[in-house]
Amino acid sequence: MKNTVIIIPSRLAARRLPNKPIAIINNLPMILHVLNKAKESRVGEVFVATPDQEIFDIVNNSGGNAILTANHHMSGSDRIYEAYSKKLKKKVDYLINLQGDMPNINPNTISKLENLMKKNNDCDIGTLASPIMNDSEISNANIVKVSVDQKLENDSFFRAKDFFRKRNEFIREKTYHHLGIYIFTSDALTRYVNLKRSKLEIERNLEQMRAMENNMIVKVGLTHSMPLSVDTEEDLKKVEKEIN
Repeated sequence: MKNTVIIIPSRLAARRLPNKPIAIINNLPMILHVLNKAKESRVGEVFVATPDQEIFDIVNNSGGNAILTANHHMSGSDRIYEAYSKKLKKKVDYLINLQGDMPNINPNTISKLENLMKKNNDCDIGTLASPIMNDSEISNANIVKVSVDQKLENDSFFRAKDFFRKRNEFIREKTYHHLGIYIFTSDALTRYVNLKRSKLEIERNLEQMRAMENNMIVKVGLTHSMPLSVDTEEDLKKVEKEIN
């Protein structure tokens, strides 16, 4: 039986909202909300990969597992690879990169992604997307969009065509709100981190473009659960209200 682990990359020096992993929501730091949701998915062991002693202590003091990493990583996937290579190499087949700023993610969303990936042996990286609900999502550069060639259905897992933040022209019914969660095969993660940062990865500030520009197979599944990614103070207030 193939093993899966979840690794949550987390750091205090976020560009748009510094210190957000330790922002208190309903008497609990945000990173612990994400950690607890990951555990509830029951797909495997959960770790937090962080360069910050404060996050490391918060996670370990709560009974979680944290791994200290270097500070120089340019993407969350690079950070989880360091954690994987330090503690987990040769022990797991799949690694889920779960962003540490989605405290209201549904655990079933995480388990669905793992199930889709295990059914598709030709896939390097899997991710999820939800339907776009209104025009404000389209114009919001903080919301990443993903396009596919076919309309996503409940059990679909189709190859991603492109990821972007803003674009003048696209096909609405084949474009979705991308969620910040990925699943890699262990081999794909190793290949990914040994690639140079790509042109579009840097231009769009989207780490998945490194895989796309190097012809790795990235597939997208559908979820109707839409966890809020906390990037601004306004997002923090929204998610706090929802959780409370």
